Amino acid sequence: MLLALPALAQRSGQQLAVFEGVGIEPKLGAYIPLDLTFYDEEGRPVALQTFFDGRRPVLLTLVYHDCPMLCNLVLDGLTKTLRQMSWTPGEQFEVLAISFDHRETPALVRRRKAHYLEMLGKPAAAAGWHFLTGDSTTIRALTDAVGFSFRWVPEKQQFAHPAALIFLSGDGKISRYLYGLEHDPGDVRKALVEASEGKVGTVLDQVLLYCFQYDPNENSYVANAFNIMRLGGAVTMVVLGITLFLFWRRERRRQQATLQTAG
Repeated sequence: MLLALPALAQRSGQQLAVFEGVGIEPKLGAYIPLDLTFYDEEGRPVALQTFFDGRRPVLLTLVYHDCPMLCNLVLDGLTKTLRQMSWTPGEQFEVLAISFDHRETPALVRRRKAHYLEMLGKPAAAAGWHFLTGDSTTIRALTDAVGFSFRWVPEKQQFAHPAALIFLSGDGKISRYLYGLEHDPGDVRKALVEASEGKVGTVLDQVLLYCFQYDPNENSYVANAFNIMRLGGAVTMVVLGITLFLFWRRERRRQQATLQTAG
């Protein structure tokens, strides 16, 4: 056992070194540069501004498609979440899957888009789920803007990188990060409503967002007891007010009927 410890420590040190400088530094409230130009699935240059209309939120995921495992799991998890949602990309929100490997081509991401759209089973989503590529300078400008750090590991011949969904407002402001491979559809919907500042979603979505807040320790939206109590108090006051009004109106009618009978 004593002889094995140095080897174990060495292997652990090597694994930690692989992930040195890799991670996400949240930049909530910052804006991404919408003038950056990428390439769509057909190889056409498109500015990021194309996907931001000032109203609908944008869900961004940074991946690379030659990834042996993690990125496939990220996109598989996102597809599963989108499949469970009643909302569809292109209608209430946009989705950007941008490769951070400058060597990847539009032809490759076109095949990946077809694959994930088939998995999703929502043909209308083709207009709202965009798979983009770019050059190294453009990619670095975007990843720096959202605090996404990755590095190439020569001995592994792959990238070390984090996994997260990044939610942006309709004008490119970073609103929320959800970390990990799979996400609750309710959390994704709340994050989209939050990113839109209430411009998408129903009244119920606004109520839910008021009653739930993002907890970074849970990486999820959790009940906000104080807001729920405040909302409950407000509802109670409204119900009480309506009850008193109905009682007052009934009594007034009864008094009027009594006066008319007496007269």
